[in-house]
Amino acid sequence: MSCLRENLTISSYGEGLETDRVHRAPRQSFTRQIYFHVLKNGCEVESLQLAAVDRIERALALFLVVAWRVTYLMRKGRTCPELDASLFFDPDEIRGAYLLAKKKLPATPPTVNEVVRLIAQIGGFLARKGDGEPGAKTIWRGLDRVLSAAETLRALREGLG
Repeated sequence: MSCLRENLTISSYGEGLETDRVHRAPRQSFTRQIYFHVLKNGCEVESLQLAAVDRIERALALFLVVAWRVTYLMRKGRTCPELDASLFFDPDEIRGAYLLAKKKLPATPPTVNEVVRLIAQIGGFLARKGDGEPGAKTIWRGLDRVLSAAETLRALREGLG
């Protein structure tokens, strides 16, 4: 059996049924595709045009983390929607999301799905009844604005504004 990118080769039908890699491969491949889509289009890595190798390495190190976070939030919002949002977001990020959405902070701590959907709505997700869960593009657009709002809240609290 060999595995090259998304392709998985098996020698017999029975071997394919016995291995769980056949079932995991499509989901892992899809997640990988979304991750690199965020890296390419959300972080706009190709447009950097950096000449020095050390600059490219530093930029990629930063953007890989950003792309990972967007992809991770999207997956956790779908697979573990009831987890507490404070596990994934700074309190200022949660406050910033609610401020930008012009909604009051709930009395109970919000779930990760609530905050991810709110961030995606800031990024252009319409959240209609049949829309399903938000995608990476609306999350990265909304997260960009929420991070700016969180930074502003921190600066105001520390008396820098």
